[in-house]
Amino acid sequence: MSAEDKVIEDGIVEGEKPAATLKDETMDIIKTVAIALLITLVFRTFLFQPFTIPSASMEPNLYEGDYIVVRKWDYGYSKHSIQFSPPVISGRIFEKQAKRGDIVVFKLPRDNKTDYIKRVVGLPGDRVQVRDGKVYINEAIVPVVDKGPISTGISYATPGVEVIEESLPNGATHLTQDMGYSPKADDTEVFTVPEGQYFVMGDNRDNSLDSRFSPSDYMQPGVGFVPAENLEGKATMVLISWNKGASLFKPWTWLDLRWDRFFKSLD
Repeated sequence: MSAEDKVIEDGIVEGEKPAATLKDETMDIIKTVAIALLITLVFRTFLFQPFTIPSASMEPNLYEGDYIVVRKWDYGYSKHSIQFSPPVISGRIFEKQAKRGDIVVFKLPRDNKTDYIKRVVGLPGDRVQVRDGKVYINEAIVPVVDKGPISTGISYATPGVEVIEESLPNGATHLTQDMGYSPKADDTEVFTVPEGQYFVMGDNRDNSLDSRFSPSDYMQPGVGFVPAENLEGKATMVLISWNKGASLFKPWTWLDLRWDRFFKSLD
């Protein structure tokens, strides 16, 4: 008897699987994928979310090609905590105010879609101004220490740029970059931060379109004030970092990884 003629009692040819079994296996695969996607969504919404730094606006603390981890629970949750910002939450729940000096990821207010990263400088009610490149908060100058030009030994940094250490009123300190005088960036009006919003700036002060720039400016649209609702979380760590063109998925480019930036804390 040929293989084609061998039939078991229920009428199924040997080597074949019952249709019901195939259906069950397909459903198991779908369930597994759905569960994996749900776990990923919950993890990214409530715990941690990765982002890649696409520009130089946060130098010398974050560089293009840094892959960072953002902690999601620091400020509570809003619709922007969830992928694609579905309107399932009004305002924020479990809200906590951001602190001066926090590096925050937020949705750009003018489109509520684009992810931006800047440092919180002004809180609700603060008066913020930049005069001759110096930051003033509530009429008091933010103390600075000149750290000199950036090390030329750092291949991924802009060489020769002056590095300045700022000390905010709450004691938080951080480094900024000074690339020379820029009229719009280094001399501004006085900004009074509205209730429920924040004033944010990039650490690369002469190369950052932030709260100093109006979102309605046709030539240089900026961020403007950032509503608390738009905060997605606090940047806490540089997980990995690579030079342009390098990727973990391209083993032949691994020598372009910036090993010295792996697991760098941003807190």
